[in-house]
Amino acid sequence: MKKLLAGVVAGVVVVAGAGWAVGSRLRSPADEAARRAAPAASLVTAAVERRKLVSTVVLSGTLEYGSPLPIALAGVVGGTAEQQRVTRAPRKGRIKEGAVLMEVNGRPVFALRGTVPMHRTIAPGTKGDDVEQLQRALRRLGYGAPSTGVFDGATIAAVTRMYAKKGYEAQQPTTTDRQTYDTLRKAVRTAQETLATEKQALDRGRDVLPLKVRLDNARTDLKAARAALARAESRKLTPADETRLAAAESAVRAAEERLLEAEQALTAARTRPTSAPTSAPTGTPTGTPTGTPAGTPVPQPTPSEEDTSLLELKAANARADLAAAQDALDRAREEAREARDAKLEELRKTVRTAKEAVVTAEQALRQARQLSPARLKVAHAREDVAAAKELLADFARTYGVSIPPGEVVFLPKLPARLRKVSVKAGRRVEDEVATVTSSTFAVTGSVEAAESELLRPGMEATVEVDGSRTYPAVLTAVGDKARLPGGEEAPEGSLPVLITPSGSKGLRAGTAVTARVTVGATDEPVLVVPVAAVITSADGKARVRVEYATDRTKDVEVRTGLTADGNVEVTGALKEGDRVVIGDA
Repeated sequence: MKKLLAGVVAGVVVVAGAGWAVGSRLRSPADEAARRAAPAASLVTAAVERRKLVSTVVLSGTLEYGSPLPIALAGVVGGTAEQQRVTRAPRKGRIKEGAVLMEVNGRPVFALRGTVPMHRTIAPGTKGDDVEQLQRALRRLGYGAPSTGVFDGATIAAVTRMYAKKGYEAQQPTTTDRQTYDTLRKAVRTAQETLATEKQALDRGRDVLPLKVRLDNARTDLKAARAALARAESRKLTPADETRLAAAESAVRAAEERLLEAEQALTAARTRPTSAPTSAPTGTPTGTPTGTPAGTPVPQPTPSEEDTSLLELKAANARADLAAAQDALDRAREEAREARDAKLEELRKTVRTAKEAVVTAEQALRQARQLSPARLKVAHAREDVAAAKELLADFARTYGVSIPPGEVVFLPKLPARLRKVSVKAGRRVEDEVATVTSSTFAVTGSVEAAESELLRPGMEATVEVDGSRTYPAVLTAVGDKARLPGGEEAPEGSLPVLITPSGSKGLRAGTAVTARVTVGATDEPVLVVPVAAVITSADGKARVRVEYATDRTKDVEVRTGLTADGNVEVTGALKEGDRVVIGDA
């Protein structure tokens, strides 16, 4: 009975359920139209929140060691330019300053810190920024060196100690250099000996001695001629002329005396009284002129007349003698003047001739000294000595311990990591030998040009690994100073960005990461709304629509602040929990 009753009840339930199901699926046309009609319009809103707002620029990149730098040797390793072969290749890993990067021909290649590339052999006496950079590196490594910028003895000693500590010998002069240095020293000695020999020959004056004697004689003659001229000019008459003039003057005085006596006698005779004339005696006296008739009286001069005539004749003769004596004196004086002038002219000519002789002798001696074989030999010997000394000095300036250009590689930062090796042992050294990076990680990527304007080196950032772990970082470079790995170009309209993590613990090279650069953040929690909720009116003011009842809103004026992740900071007549309209639905 119980089983029958249970079966009847179950059947009733099944029939009832089936009836309900069929009835629920049966709708009238009106019900169907109402079901298919669009729902009534409603507002889409979002709640006003209070929280800190952080604005970031996000980029994806790969975690690598930063600042990749290819290494190439600046020149030969060792003192010769023989074929350069790697005898120990670089090894990947960390490189410290002062480490031997590799070996070429058994010689070391040191890694030192510096920005000036190695570009020449640093030899004794070399000056420049590269030498001063080397000295700073030696001091950092504890070898001690001055800061003169000159590769001097103290710096050479420090370099020698650095090589010795690593088990090498600093580059010494090669056999060829030593032979050259010895040859140059011998050349100087030979030139000096030749000069001494030629000077000795010149000092003996074999070819210029006669000219020296001739010059001395010419100068003596000139001195004597000038002295004779001076004496002649200081005296008006010569001794002979003086004697002649004295005799002529004495003759004049004697003539004057005789004339005076004759004139005095004549005057006395003319003033004496005279006697009467007398007749001649009978007969012709002695002295009567022939043909005079006898008895004719002959006129006889009076004693007074005879005396006067004789005296007048004596006076006339005395006058003539005086005139002759005066003429003789005048002639003597004229002859003395002419003789003096002739003598002075002769002496002046002698002086001129002596001067010409001196000038001629000086010129001949000067030309002989300049052109004489001995003089030329001495001059040439001096030139040879100077040239030999100059060659020796030039060579000596670079003679001694040196650093060949290939034995030092200056890197901007050390320690560094050697990431890639481009040569193997036994291979020739050609271009790149390795690539180094910094010892710190870096993330490289690119951002849109518009976003790059927000970025500044030094901004805080985070590096996210595996979507969960984050590490603090710093924005290091933007644009030209940031390089993409492998020399890749940033996409058009983008700029490369370099981000450096603050530490390396837990990071691994080659990991893909997401980096976020913080470009702005609020100091405290602020009210934020979705950017879509802010409407700018025609008057330029920002507003939001606040729903205060179902589908009922009001406009609230706000001031906007920082924008980040689709939200914006707002201040105004809002409070946390208010709902702002972001659209209609």
